[in-house]
Amino acid sequence: MAVADPIARLVKELARLPGIGEKTAQRLAFHILKAGAGYAGDLAAAIAGVVRDVRLCSTCQTLTDQDPCAICRDPERDPRTLCVVEGVPDLLAVERTHEFRGRYHVLHGALSPLDGVGPSDLKIRELLVRLEREPADEIVVATNPDVEGEATALYLTKLLKPMGLKVTRIAQGVPMGGDLEYADQVTLARALAGRREL
Repeated sequence: MAVADPIARLVKELARLPGIGEKTAQRLAFHILKAGAGYAGDLAAAIAGVVRDVRLCSTCQTLTDQDPCAICRDPERDPRTLCVVEGVPDLLAVERTHEFRGRYHVLHGALSPLDGVGPSDLKIRELLVRLEREPADEIVVATNPDVEGEATALYLTKLLKPMGLKVTRIAQGVPMGGDLEYADQVTLARALAGRREL
């Protein structure tokens, strides 16, 4: 059944966004109305532009409006070190640290047999094709420290190590500012296992 009321239709569409409930959708709808036609037009144009112009980088599989993306085109980046992440938000998080100067590969998910997500559902084949075309020295596996991320990291390690690649995993443990007494056993165990000399 079509929703005739334009405000109700907007609320319904906004509520379909992840993390947006009906009340938040209603607040957003009234904000758009209050902001005026110019703002609404700019917002609509931005949404249409993203859908029209953004695609996957043919090299690293990130979202981009240029192919290859800016990171893959950057001559200052080390092409021999690849950081493999689950999603684009993870890539952006690593970039915000300004610590990694290599390039990336985005899997667009993690292995999750219970959810029916297998290796063929991720961008693993594209990673292997890329490594044939552009050899690397090190693969930094930066998947999330959860069951799916660990399964993905293990799968990638078993796949890549026989190719003679150095496969590393990002460190995990107690966050800065965290109290040891509040850390869970797994986090503390990983922090101890990943300790380094000062």
